[in-house]
Amino acid sequence: MESFVYTSLPSRVVFGAGTIDKVADEILRLNCQRALVLSTPQQAAQADSLAARLGSLSAGTFAQAAMHTPVAITEQAVAVARERQADCTVALGGGSTTGLGKAIALRTDLPQIVIPTTYAGSEATPILGETESGQKTTQRSVKVLPEVIIYDVDLTLTLPAPQSITSGLNAIAHAVEALYSPEANPIISLLALEGIAALARALPVIVDRPRDREARSDALHGAWACGVCLGSVGMALHHKLCHVLGGTFDLPHAEAHSVILPHAVGFNETAAAGPMRKVADILGSASAAEGLFDLAQRLNAPVCLKEIGMPIDGLDRAADLAVALPYPNPRPIARDGIRTLLDDAFHGRRPRPTKNRSLTSADA
Repeated sequence: MESFVYTSLPSRVVFGAGTIDKVADEILRLNCQRALVLSTPQQAAQADSLAARLGSLSAGTFAQAAMHTPVAITEQAVAVARERQADCTVALGGGSTTGLGKAIALRTDLPQIVIPTTYAGSEATPILGETESGQKTTQRSVKVLPEVIIYDVDLTLTLPAPQSITSGLNAIAHAVEALYSPEANPIISLLALEGIAALARALPVIVDRPRDREARSDALHGAWACGVCLGSVGMALHHKLCHVLGGTFDLPHAEAHSVILPHAVGFNETAAAGPMRKVADILGSASAAEGLFDLAQRLNAPVCLKEIGMPIDGLDRAADLAVALPYPNPRPIARDGIRTLLDDAFHGRRPRPTKNRSLTSADA
C-alpha cells in the first residue's frame, strides 16, 4: 500500500431540505448575536428576507458580493461589518458570496455560516481567491474555512439550468484535479469519484427536469464532496488557467471551468493515466477528456473561450501568466503546450484522445 497523509478539515455540515430554518440555531451555537447577511446584488431580496427572519440576530445585509472577490469590495464589507458590530457572517449564494465571507474572515476572524445556492463547492475549502489590479491570487488558510455549511436542497430547485450546469462542472473540476494531486490519498480519491459520479448522474436530469428533488439532492451532495476534495489537496493546471482567465480577463468563473476542464484533463491524461481511467469509466467514455467534453456539450454548457468573452489576442498573455508561477502538475508545464491547449479551448475543439500520444521534448 502507498504511504499517504490525510488531514481532515474542521467544518460542520447541515444537509437536507428546509434547513435554512436552522440558521438562527447555528448562529447561537457559534455564540454569536449579530450576523451580517451577505449576497450578490442579484440575491439581495433573498438576503433581506433571511435577515428579517433572523430578527434581533441580524446585523443587516451587505449585498455587493462580486465575481472573483475584488479586494475593494471586501474592504467595503469589512467597514460595514465593523460599523454594525457584526460578530459573524452568513453568506447566502454561490461562489462569489462565499468568497466575500472568506475574505472578511481573513481580515477579521469573524465566524462564517455559508448557505450555498449553487454547486460551486468553495464553501467546503480553506481556499480564498482575490482579485486586485487585474491579478487573481489564491491562498490556503484554515482562517477562511467556514465553520458551518447549511445545504438546503429547496434553495436549489429554482436555480436556472444553465447556472446549475456550469457550477456543477466547476465542482467536477475540483474532484478531477484532486485525483492527480501530489497530496492525493485514498480517502479523498474515493470522495472525488463519488462526487464526479453524483454530478454526472444528476446534471442531465436537471436539464430535463429542473425541479427534480432527487437530482438536486444528488448534485448538492456531489458539490460538497468535490469541494472537500479541493479543500483537502492541492490544485493543478486546470485551476491555474481558470484563475488567470478570471482574474486577468474577467471571464465568468464557472463558465471558464466548464470550457477549460476537458482540455486540462487532456493535457494531463497520459501522465495521470490510472485515475483518469476511473473518470472515463464513470463517464462511459474512451478517455476522461473526451467524456468531460461530451458531457459539457450534452448539457449545452459553454465549450469554447470565445463564446464567454475571451479575446483571441489575450491567449499569449494567458499562456505567459500560466507558466510564470505554475501550480504542481502531473505533467511538466511548458509554454508551447499551454498555448496550444488555450487555442484548442478558445475554438472549442474536441480534445484528442491521449492514450496513444507521448510527451514530446517540446512539451515536456
